[in-house]
Amino acid sequence: MRPADLNRLTVQESADRYVELIRAKTLTGALSPATAEVYARDVATFVRLAGEGKVLDDLTGEDVDAILLAFARKPDGRRAEPGAGLQSASSQSRFRRSVSALFKHATLTGWVQINPMALATVTAKERGGLRPERRALTREQAQGLIGAARDLSGHRGDGGGPGGAQGDAGVAGGAGAVPVDGAAGAERGRRRDQRTELRDALIVLLLSTMGPRVSELVRANVEDFYTNDGVRYWRIFGKGGKTRDVPLPGDVARVLEAYLLERGRADAPEKALLLSWRGRRLARGDVQAVIDRVQRRVDPDRRRSVTPHGLRHTTATHLLADAVDMDAVRRVLGHSDLATLGRYRDELPGELEVAMRAHPLLRGPSGGR
Repeated sequence: MRPADLNRLTVQESADRYVELIRAKTLTGALSPATAEVYARDVATFVRLAGEGKVLDDLTGEDVDAILLAFARKPDGRRAEPGAGLQSASSQSRFRRSVSALFKHATLTGWVQINPMALATVTAKERGGLRPERRALTREQAQGLIGAARDLSGHRGDGGGPGGAQGDAGVAGGAGAVPVDGAAGAERGRRRDQRTELRDALIVLLLSTMGPRVSELVRANVEDFYTNDGVRYWRIFGKGGKTRDVPLPGDVARVLEAYLLERGRADAPEKALLLSWRGRRLARGDVQAVIDRVQRRVDPDRRRSVTPHGLRHTTATHLLADAVDMDAVRRVLGHSDLATLGRYRDELPGELEVAMRAHPLLRGPSGGR
């Protein structure tokens, strides 16, 4: 029997109330705006798949299974290329968690008598490794992409570290770019206020060398970048209302200065750092197109499809592979603990052979072999 106070809301009505609640939680800091938007997007997808006019309490475990399977078969809309593939196991797991959170709230508030998630049987396969475009780029692939971005900006760089000090020139190498293709030539033919070469170069350099979340990148404002004792810093506003101040590598700081100078000449009133050529804040979905456009300038032998999240993995993997302190890498990426960092460390070809050749227990007293 249903309890007397059961509220027989439709799927759409319950979703609207739930989304209003999770967005309100961002005001108290309980959820970051980016996390709330992910929940809202998944709940909107759930409404489309379940049927907005159905009563939420009428959904059974079998209905939930059908919804989860329908989501799994949806094309991954984050990539525009034909045949980009269906939803990954991690995306399916995230969607399942979002739906589960909705039904947990519905159970507590009296919208459903029995939580149908307890009767659902469909689960995503274990991840079993990231998809290729979400894995870290190899050193050669990263050098090719960064080299193409440097060529695009006109700043070849000197391999400097933060604020221009001499640093690691490895991943920041410039070799591997190919001559300007047709798309880039068309870019150069635009009016000055429509050209985006410096902006595209800055996006790729920030993602490749500092590994921000794509939400952190597009939320960045000009005022978030400041100079202290000759070093350029980016104050990144991350998840859960947390901030972190990260120094920019010297080459990246120089491209930032050039971009800000060009942006200033355009007299853009928008406070956002990254603008479309129409002068509006760049959207999350536009960042992938920028990466793909810069990738087309890379030598095909060093080119590999990669997402913004894959570049975050690239930052973590190469910093850790170069023996940078783990806690420093954690702070660069904005993780709360070291355990999370382990998920961003991808395997690199040949790294075990290098490690065993340089085994610390086999070195002589003077540090030799």
